[in-house]
Amino acid sequence: MQAPSVGGIMLPRGNGATVRLSRGASLTDFAEKINANPASLVQVMLNLGEMVTATQSVSDETLQLLAGEMNYNVEIVSPEEEDRELLESFDIEFGENEGGEEMLASRPPVVTVMGHVDHGKTRLLDAIRKTNVVAGEAGGITQHIGAYQVTTEVNDEERRITFIDTPGHEAFTAMRARGAKSTDIAILVVAANDGVMPQTIEALNHAKAADVPIVVAVNKIDVEGADPTKVRGQLTEFGLVAEEYGGDTMFVDISARQGTNIEQLLEAVVLTADAALDLRANPDQDAQGIAIEAHLDRGRGAVATVLVQRGTLRVGETMVVGDAYGRVRAMLDDKGNHVEEAGPSTPVLVLGLTNVPGAGDNFLVVDEDRTARQIAEKRAARERNAAFAKRTRRVSLEDLDKVLKAGEVQQLNLIIKGDASGSVEALESSLLQLDVGEEVDIRVLHRGVGAVTESDINLASGSDAIVIGFNVRAEGRATQMAEREGVDVRYYSVIYQAIEEIEAALKGMLKPEYEEVELGTAEIREVFKSSKLGNIAGVLIRSGEVKRNTKARLIRDGKVVAENLNIDGLRRFKDDVTEIREGFEGGINLGNFNDIKVDDVIATYEMREKPRG
Repeated sequence: MQAPSVGGIMLPRGNGATVRLSRGASLTDFAEKINANPASLVQVMLNLGEMVTATQSVSDETLQLLAGEMNYNVEIVSPEEEDRELLESFDIEFGENEGGEEMLASRPPVVTVMGHVDHGKTRLLDAIRKTNVVAGEAGGITQHIGAYQVTTEVNDEERRITFIDTPGHEAFTAMRARGAKSTDIAILVVAANDGVMPQTIEALNHAKAADVPIVVAVNKIDVEGADPTKVRGQLTEFGLVAEEYGGDTMFVDISARQGTNIEQLLEAVVLTADAALDLRANPDQDAQGIAIEAHLDRGRGAVATVLVQRGTLRVGETMVVGDAYGRVRAMLDDKGNHVEEAGPSTPVLVLGLTNVPGAGDNFLVVDEDRTARQIAEKRAARERNAAFAKRTRRVSLEDLDKVLKAGEVQQLNLIIKGDASGSVEALESSLLQLDVGEEVDIRVLHRGVGAVTESDINLASGSDAIVIGFNVRAEGRATQMAEREGVDVRYYSVIYQAIEEIEAALKGMLKPEYEEVELGTAEIREVFKSSKLGNIAGVLIRSGEVKRNTKARLIRDGKVVAENLNIDGLRRFKDDVTEIREGFEGGINLGNFNDIKVDDVIATYEMREKPRG
């Protein structure tokens, strides 16, 4: 049934019907679903005050607006659901279905260490692994994400535990949340001398959101002022009650520096896993899991650290990781040894992928290379559409006038290159969260893993972008090209520094704000008439100082009678002066303004630029 819509355009009416669309869908996609002409939907959007082409990826809000106008309901398919539907189209099942009970075997718990910065997360992992990660790190911050497996003895039985080493600083909220999703148990590190800090609470909330049991490691018990009992009391307020207080959370007092009670902490992890979780997986199915980290290795190409969650991954199998795919050429364990296969909860470094996947992308093994390529390409196209839709700045006809009057919204364009996909994603996430008001917008044009290349410089010069290299440098002729094109390339090895500098740059782009600063007041004691200069005020400076060429206003009986005047002339006796201070007398000429009387007050001021907070 056809019925008129906006502007008299004949279009199908939805009568409340639901249309399912993916993120970043275009008007053409919508038109196909409702059997309409895409050109007429473009016209409808124009009538609604939005200029959109038929094939352009549009935001969820735009799709909702259009659907509401035509009496349809739009359901935006979540990325997870979209992925599941994509895999179903290839007859692949991804997820928890692992066969019957008889197929399941126990697997090691996967643990993430969380907590406030400087409370000793890296040192704890260091103590657990008996290797020194901190020494080679810039600023003592974990710059890479890895995964490690350790063994401990509990009740005379050897047990394995897998640790995911997520980035050290809590600015990496996106990765932290993703890390928690692949985690069975969280170790919350709290310094005994500092107690609960803001980022401790943030980490705790991530763990609770992921619904994982928590073991608390009270660190730095060897430091002066350490009070483990206080930490237990503080965490009680957040629902973590120690076993000794009648709760069900295990607290272990440790010193990562001295290596004290590390074995007891590992035992607490195993006991918590046994008590609270049923950790079993099917080792005989095709491998599935999650990418913990990925980077570009100069000699080996794209490499990814993956955590096998179910099944067994073997050398020679074809895998898809996010929008990357390839045949597994080799696998290395966390000690750098070559392995032929990896079972559930085992982290391995995989070689043989076509490109660098994103940290947190899921992976699965498929039978054919062709299937892997098709899945990867469809995922890449979907991500690209969603990214385009997110980038589109919506300005409707209603607020176009407002935007023009306010002055064009300024935009800082960035290109981010880093050594590992986790670092790049975390840096992008932190930068996009910077808030310096509505006048300035930040936009990431491109992000990738590897050195800064000539194509990055080309893109930057064509779009006035700043290139950020995080733990990477420019390669080949890119440096000379950047100098020739005048492209600003910044290199960083510590995340705080990058965030602080970009924030300062954003604040520099804001239009300066000025505030009025009072300089001094002068009381008129006498009025002198001059044929050449008009009326001259004989004054006594009551406060501050009065300077020549500053702004002034005239106050009479407490009311402002004239604004925006100028101190044109300033004299003391017969001499021209630039300023007269409090307590001294002098003469003031206000230019063409002559309406002055005895007892009037001249208040002088200047406009000073206000520093941005």
